[in-house]
Amino acid sequence: MATAVVIAAGVTGFLVLGGDKDDAASPGPTASAPARTSGPTPTGGDDGRRGDEPKPVVPGWKVVVNPKRGIAFDVPAHWQRKDPDWASYVSDNKDPEDTPLVGFLAPAVLEEEWCTSDEDKNGTTENTPIAAAGSRGENGAKSTEEAARQNVSQWIYGGYAQPDRSKVKAGAVESFTTASGITGSVATATSVGVGKKGKCDTDGKGTAFAFKDSKGDFVSWTFHGVKGVKEEVPDATVRKILSTVRLTGGSSRP
Repeated sequence: MATAVVIAAGVTGFLVLGGDKDDAASPGPTASAPARTSGPTPTGGDDGRRGDEPKPVVPGWKVVVNPKRGIAFDVPAHWQRKDPDWASYVSDNKDPEDTPLVGFLAPAVLEEEWCTSDEDKNGTTENTPIAAAGSRGENGAKSTEEAARQNVSQWIYGGYAQPDRSKVKAGAVESFTTASGITGSVATATSVGVGKKGKCDTDGKGTAFAFKDSKGDFVSWTFHGVKGVKEEVPDATVRKILSTVRLTGGSSRP
C-alpha cells in the first residue's frame, strides 16, 4: 500500500507504507523526480544527521541516506531530505496506468514548491521543485554506461520534455570516480526548447552516475533540476554533490 501525491504533470511521489517499492517499481535502468511527503521528515542535530547515519563529508552540508541501497551523498543545508521510504518517479502523461518510466528512493529536494499551478483547473495545485537528487537500483542494466545514459534521458523526458523526445539532448558518457573511490559512469542530458505552455514549464537538466554496490549490483545516483532560470543549481554544485556519493556498508536487499 502507498499514498501517492502528484506534484506536476507526470511526476509522482509516495511514502512507502508496506511491501517493497524501492526505486518506485521502475522497469529498468532510467531516471526520476521529487515529490511531497505525506508525513514529517525526521531531522537530526546541527549537521542534519538522523540517528546513527554517517556524517556529511562537506562541512555545513547534510547527509542523505538510502538505507535499502546502502548509498549516501551530501547536499547543501537548505535542501530538504525526504523520509528514507519516500519514493518518487516520472511517468508518461499518456499512460492511463501511470507506469513509472523511472524512479528513486530517499531523495533530497530543493524548494519543492518553487512553482505552484493548477493547469487543468481542477482545483488541485501542482508543485514544481527547483531540483532533486536520489539513488536507486538499476535492474536489468548490462553496464554502468548503459544505466547512466538511459537513467538521465528518461528522467529529462519524463520530467521536462514530454511529449517530444527530440527535445532531450544527451551529453557524453564519462568515467568518474567519487571522493570515496567509487568508479562508474556519468551521463548528462538537458531538454532544449520545451516552451512555456504552462506557468511552471521550463527546460531541465540532469546528471546520472551509475556504479556497482558492495554486492556487485548496478545502482545509480541521479540529479535533475530546472534549467535556464535564475534559481538553476550551478553545474559546479551538482558535481560537488556527485563527488560525495559513497557506500554505507552494503545493501539490505537480497
